[in-house]
Amino acid sequence: MLILIISDLHLGRGKFFKNGQANILEDFHEDDRFVEFMEHYSSGKYYNAPVHLVLNGDLLNLIQIDLDGVFTHIIDEEVTVRALHSIREGHHAFFEAIKHFADTPNKKITYVIGNHDAGMAFLKAQEAFRDMTHSLIEFCFEINLGGIHIEHGHRFEAINTVPTQKYFIPGPRGKPILNLPWGSLFCISLLPILKKERPYIDRVRPMRMYVKWCLLNDFFFFWRMAWVMARYFIESNFDVYVKQNRNFKTNLKMLKQVTIYPRYERKAKTILKKDRSVHTVIMGHTHLVEWRRFPEGKYYFNSGTWNSIPSIDAAMHAHTTSLTYLLIELDLKESKMKAASIHVWKGKWRPFREEVSTTAL
Repeated sequence: MLILIISDLHLGRGKFFKNGQANILEDFHEDDRFVEFMEHYSSGKYYNAPVHLVLNGDLLNLIQIDLDGVFTHIIDEEVTVRALHSIREGHHAFFEAIKHFADTPNKKITYVIGNHDAGMAFLKAQEAFRDMTHSLIEFCFEINLGGIHIEHGHRFEAINTVPTQKYFIPGPRGKPILNLPWGSLFCISLLPILKKERPYIDRVRPMRMYVKWCLLNDFFFFWRMAWVMARYFIESNFDVYVKQNRNFKTNLKMLKQVTIYPRYERKAKTILKKDRSVHTVIMGHTHLVEWRRFPEGKYYFNSGTWNSIPSIDAAMHAHTTSLTYLLIELDLKESKMKAASIHVWKGKWRPFREEVSTTAL
């Protein structure tokens, strides 16, 4: 079986609004390439071949969708479904491509929920997505395919996760709402303000390097950003729907991770040690393509993103876009990975470029 893994596309309401105004919160501009990608792996020699597409988190940027011009952190089932419909309106071809892929023989799709699309945990949101694409799409927070552990990876950051048992909390009139971590609240309440001045601010990786760069090269914006964040950090402690997952210990973890970013290959090692049946760990979230080979033929991969990543190298002044995905050949009967590779999708006429390839022993 062939497994395709992509993550962190961050679909918003589309490049332009109906009035022609540019949407500065839209990160995904590769709809045509995605259509070609889906067509390639559902036609020709792949038409009857078993192919499992894993959408590994943050496919949709549900937390940055305004409804009637208002951004809200009170996100319930109804709000999520409305946001999902507005994303579909801006990316109609994208959703049709998923539908076409799922309709061809021997194809399967699993949607792994991330932090930007946390609302997909609502059952009505899942039903709505299936109505837009295919009725057999499965949803989960992590999946194991023949010894391959796949998850988005945001749970390793205190700023982007909440305890599993507190994923939902009672909202207005007792309706369940998302218990959002501080990182999501930042994206909802502060990012639209900061992006008006620095449209690329949320896409620079690693973020801690951008903060240091701002201190030296964009001094006034650095202090404006620090003031906006500090003020909101304090004010949010008094919001009944925001402070649920906040405590002194969590705050210390967040402050620590601002300067010391989690090493995801180390997290992968932990998963591999905990479950000996797992031979490969795959994550997304960081937007950085990574791979490591560990002893005993075990692996860690990160699928990267299809969004552009601005460079903070003053000599470049450029944005890099690399449409990366993972391709894995798996023997399900023996739970054995035959081969794994990181590919860069290039388009219809030259489908892909192989960046990293490994053949399992």
